[in-house]
Amino acid sequence: MTAILTTPDTDFDTPFTLGGREFRSRLMVGTGKYRDNATMATAIEASGAEIVTVAVRRVDLDRRKEESILHHLPTERYFLLANTAGCYTADEAVRYARLAREAGFNEFVKLEVIGDRETLLPDTEGLLQAARTLVKEGFTVLAYSNDDLITALRLEEAGCAAVMPLASPIGSGLGLLNPYGIRTIKRRLTVPVVVDAGVGTASDACVTMEQGVDGILMNTALAEAEHPVAMAHAMRLAVAAGRAAYLAGRMPRREIAVPSSPTRGMLG
Repeated sequence: MTAILTTPDTDFDTPFTLGGREFRSRLMVGTGKYRDNATMATAIEASGAEIVTVAVRRVDLDRRKEESILHHLPTERYFLLANTAGCYTADEAVRYARLAREAGFNEFVKLEVIGDRETLLPDTEGLLQAARTLVKEGFTVLAYSNDDLITALRLEEAGCAAVMPLASPIGSGLGLLNPYGIRTIKRRLTVPVVVDAGVGTASDACVTMEQGVDGILMNTALAEAEHPVAMAHAMRLAVAAGRAAYLAGRMPRREIAVPSSPTRGMLG
């Protein structure tokens, strides 16, 4: 039996576990594209997220500087996840993952190897190569990938702690384009599946979580919203609602109407 969901930010099934670490929130957020650091910090707080990604090659890693993103993200409150965003080769991604660890980040890395500058879609070959290298070096690799089952299976075989298929291209806001593909990946893998990229609004987040995935990572949907803090709050509720709906089990779809009130025994 599961407990009753009493607050929007309380999971009522099992903890969200990545690489042996447990988290309450199934929403992960990024730090890019915000108009200023104050808005970023307030939006992240409103999202309820505990895991926050940081693009290593795009930020100042000196948290003593107030203009640094890291200055606004206290490590006692957030689990900072280094991200190889913007890397176009396996060697480049591996180099920035190593740099992050040397700079004081933990052993976790969100691995991205981009294959095309227009679509920002992943380079599958480079991704697998980098994943194998980083796993051997003791990293806990969370791999950003296409919504492709075979790639997901190969990443799991390579030792990735989680696979992160896209909902739609990075920054597109198109929402979940391939629900079947995401459900299939989740069904076939034993490691956690976290959907990353393409979620644009709260309804997208809810539908995505209803597929049974373990979590969602988003950035642009918050940073480019008209009101980022309000959208962050909406996403917090949507992720919790989508997860709750998945666990509750939806009613069957039917092509005929079925009365909601019983007809047997009614007076003629």
